[in-house]
Amino acid sequence: MNKLRLVQLLESLLSKGNHNHQSNEITFYCPFCKHHKQKLNINLISEKWHCWVCGIGGHKILSLFRKLKVEKRFFDILSKITGTKISNISKDKTYEIISLPPEFQKLSTSNPKQPEARNALSYLRKRGLSSQDILKHNIGYCESGKYNGMIIIPSYDEDGNLNFFTGRSYYDVNFKHLNPTVSKDIVGFELFINWNEPITIVEGAFDAIAIKRNSIPLFGKLILDKLKIKILEKGVKRINIALDKDAMKNAISMAEYFISCGISVYFVELSEKDPSELGFKKITSIIKQVEKLTPKKLLEYKIYEY
Repeated sequence: MNKLRLVQLLESLLSKGNHNHQSNEITFYCPFCKHHKQKLNINLISEKWHCWVCGIGGHKILSLFRKLKVEKRFFDILSKITGTKISNISKDKTYEIISLPPEFQKLSTSNPKQPEARNALSYLRKRGLSSQDILKHNIGYCESGKYNGMIIIPSYDEDGNLNFFTGRSYYDVNFKHLNPTVSKDIVGFELFINWNEPITIVEGAFDAIAIKRNSIPLFGKLILDKLKIKILEKGVKRINIALDKDAMKNAISMAEYFISCGISVYFVELSEKDPSELGFKKITSIIKQVEKLTPKKLLEYKIYEY
């Protein structure tokens, strides 16, 4: 590998770096979190890269270029320098363009006497959702098509653009959940988030709706790059982590990361019920009583879990 050419390529994209010749590492200003110090570290031999502030990283420079969405010519140059095969460059996962199902019907404007609308509303009432929740989140349903018999809960970004939705059957069937083939690297329910106040991170849409205020669903158990970066950019001071019991390792990892960034973390321990099952009053009461997670307590969690 020609390290000089690799440095020149990286600097053409990331501006002047700080090259440590002994360790074969070079640091840049991170283009993702835009920290005022050079915290994006790249090893010129192993190609591993990592930002010490926002935590974004990867095992190959190829993945960095993908994150940066650089032009194909930069991939071609990288291929010549590192020997990365061009065929590997184009293997990004393909996603659909996000849009609500064509059969989507708003429940807030549907006729409640219509059988499918009535069944969908009955299911939501049993889950503790109010008319205000349904209107606020533009919740709807489908009575035909791919999402037939499912509640549809959309998520919107800060500009009000759809960035995800999740489907949940309102009938007692084996196949209960269905999500679109789109990236989950988003900020769930971003339209409703006040970054100046504490945020609560949960797994699913129903959990976030149950908490009502400033709650962000992961639509899974992992926190991805966009949310991590947004939290750092907005200078969030407090984060409540309320993942299900079976996601303890993910919750511990998340807590450790945010504590290392100087953010106060409050770990909401859930037993057998998730926030949506507990309901607004109960989960709010639990969150109010949670104490700040200390490094000592975090270590205890890690020892117990691992």
